[in-house]
Amino acid sequence: MILNMLNQLKKMRSIISLVVLILWMVGCQNKSQHIEIMVPVEKIDSAKIEYIMGHFEPSEHEDFVLIPTEYASREGLYLRKETLSDYIRMHNHAAVDGISFTIRSATRNFDYQKGIWERKWTGQTILSDGTSAAEIEAEAERASKILLYSSMPGTSRHHWGTDIDLNSFDNSYFETGQGLLEYQWLLEHASEYGFCQSYTDKSGGRTGYEEEKWHWTYTPISTELTVYAQQFLKDDMIKGFMGAETAPDIAVVKNYVLGIDQNCFNY
Repeated sequence: MILNMLNQLKKMRSIISLVVLILWMVGCQNKSQHIEIMVPVEKIDSAKIEYIMGHFEPSEHEDFVLIPTEYASREGLYLRKETLSDYIRMHNHAAVDGISFTIRSATRNFDYQKGIWERKWTGQTILSDGTSAAEIEAEAERASKILLYSSMPGTSRHHWGTDIDLNSFDNSYFETGQGLLEYQWLLEHASEYGFCQSYTDKSGGRTGYEEEKWHWTYTPISTELTVYAQQFLKDDMIKGFMGAETAPDIAVVKNYVLGIDQNCFNY
């Protein structure tokens, strides 16, 4: 009797082994089929990259509109239509609460940003701490010093028509008095209109530019552009201005283009 039971167990083991083998073969086949039907990686859209890098004229672009001077500190500023529409809604809400906002800077294309960068690179424009970048001989160090508050051409979020600078370019303005009230209002209400502070303090490990309490991004558009830049914008694409060769050494895309507050990346 015991011998019969042992024979039965042997047969069962053989059957189980066969089933396992069949399942393994099916799994391999399915795995092979999965590989074959994988969706190919999206190909780079050269026109979109040119847009992200600011190689266009906002006044001639169909998605952009001139900002009325009642909302801006000067004439000739442009934004994406959607950005301006929701900014005006935010502006009007703030006015009801006794808060006033003025756009100091908006879209800056590659050429405009190149002018800002090269004036600082050559020392024609003094940096915010009162020093001259031209006195720094090591080019990567010079670029990093300028990058505390100014973008390399081709890497600025201001290229996109989604980012605005409000009221003052000095963080201290937003720390006391009326400036503090304005900043507190933005922290409480800006997200209701799609705006987020791009460059918060760096205590949480954020890389890139120093804190800019004046700089706000319109996330319904800028989030998608940030994701695209993360996928396709490369450091060696950054060229056409003084000091551009330092971009790969600094890892400008990773550390600066993507160096935003994560709340602005998860709209």
